[in-house]
Amino acid sequence: MGGQHSGRGHNLLFYLADEYDRPMNQDIQILIVDDDPDVLFATTRIVKSGGYPVLSATSGEECMTMVQKHKPDLILLDVVLPDAEGLSICKKIKADPDLKPPFVVLLSGVKIASDLQAEGLESGADGYIARPISNRELLARVEAMVRIMKAERERDRVIEKLQEALARVKELSGLLPICSFCKKIRDDRGYWEEVDSYIRDHSEVIFSHSVCPACATKHYPDLFDYRLKGLEKRLLQGSEP
Repeated sequence: MGGQHSGRGHNLLFYLADEYDRPMNQDIQILIVDDDPDVLFATTRIVKSGGYPVLSATSGEECMTMVQKHKPDLILLDVVLPDAEGLSICKKIKADPDLKPPFVVLLSGVKIASDLQAEGLESGADGYIARPISNRELLARVEAMVRIMKAERERDRVIEKLQEALARVKELSGLLPICSFCKKIRDDRGYWEEVDSYIRDHSEVIFSHSVCPACATKHYPDLFDYRLKGLEKRLLQGSEP
């Protein structure tokens, strides 16, 4: 296996220490931002080993372009970039109203003091990783962040479903103005609707129309009398000795 390399990422190994049989995670896209090509390459290798699609950028400007274009789910962002501070990039990403803010994890092998890490988290970052860090721990931290991300997405999905269900319940609750004579219902716009039309528009009910006996007698007297006489005749015939 390969050894360690010099430079800012001298403690980051260029090989994966262990091989894992990991599931693919194609639904989570990760952007890695670092201006050191060696560190960028090694970090990309490690993250890809977890089955994640990976994008890369080497500057703050390129990072913002990739975020706008691809909308990654998670960003591993170097704190020190040639054209911008990682903290300022993080703030821009989190403040962009056109984005569903991705998770941002700051990384640094230079700014690793406790106060500097706290400052990074206060800028809106969701995590802070101090280098040097082993390949296994880096991937484990990424996967921990992905678990949190998926849990939050599932929570949001459930909340949305509950809100939709609650909205449907509210549509047919409360006072419902109904005419005492024709039984039409007044909707929120002040229009009067047939009962079946109102319920159909405010619920998932599907009506199947038929005629009750009382209405059949009223609206189809000839047909009803004919059937009644036929029934009486059959009954009389059955009672004859």
